[in-house]
Amino acid sequence: MPYPRKLPPLGALRAFEAAARHLSFRRAAEELAVTPTAISHQVRLLEAILGQDLFVRHVRRISLTPAGTHLFPTLQAGLDAFARAIAELDARERRRAVTVTATTLFTARRLIPAIGAFRTRWPHHDLRLHASDEAVDLTRGAADIAVRYGSGPFGDLVAEPLLRERFGVVCSPSLGLSRPEQLLEAALIHCEWHRSDLQLGWERWRALSGLTALDTRAGHHFTDESHAIQAAVAGHGAAICGLALVEDELRRGLLVHPFGPVMEGQVYHLLMTARTMGCADVQAVRDWLRATVRA
Repeated sequence: MPYPRKLPPLGALRAFEAAARHLSFRRAAEELAVTPTAISHQVRLLEAILGQDLFVRHVRRISLTPAGTHLFPTLQAGLDAFARAIAELDARERRRAVTVTATTLFTARRLIPAIGAFRTRWPHHDLRLHASDEAVDLTRGAADIAVRYGSGPFGDLVAEPLLRERFGVVCSPSLGLSRPEQLLEAALIHCEWHRSDLQLGWERWRALSGLTALDTRAGHHFTDESHAIQAAVAGHGAAICGLALVEDELRRGLLVHPFGPVMEGQVYHLLMTARTMGCADVQAVRDWLRATVRA
């Protein structure tokens, strides 16, 4: 059998760790909601058990001795790991609903159609979808997972690549388009993105295709990308769309992607905090999101 650990009292260890981190008995006392005298007594107890001084007491400050410098980082790491483990257990026990925030279009076109598959596989988990084109602060608990398009920066969040977008010409098969030159006689559908720096539109496509005679300003203009997709399905013209977001229409034949070139876009990322990654419910939603993209 393993031998029993010979450890000093937890209260003494916590008092030393807080005092060493702040280099102040007063600030350690404020953090632990005790008096500075209590911190001093706990540290003295620990020093007596160890048989070594851990602090040098100056007139208005303290500093670590070599023994204190040796002990502090290991003790701090251990208490941090202890706190994380408790938080993860608490999250696993208490969390019942997981909130996913994603752009409005991604939510409507990729997540909502896949809710049935989520319910079938994880019937005991609750899912909330928060559609927003504005970034949500995950560190404040507004959502558990975010799906965002682009390269960030994402700060301290854990970012996992989910899907690389590709852009191309799509239209209703009723238009009968089979060659780029036919666009000269067709209406073009335009959409104004909320992030113009990420937009890949007709001007970029014209430059890649070499179809210099194409008037990229003419046609129908929409402020909502979903409306532009609906107009393309209705046969009102050809649009430049993210192919991943019209995958269902392409599969069902409501839209066709008749010719290239295809423009490489950026990546959709899964974003989480390090803490929520340890939650079993969040892991289930993360697996569902990955399966949704692969489907």
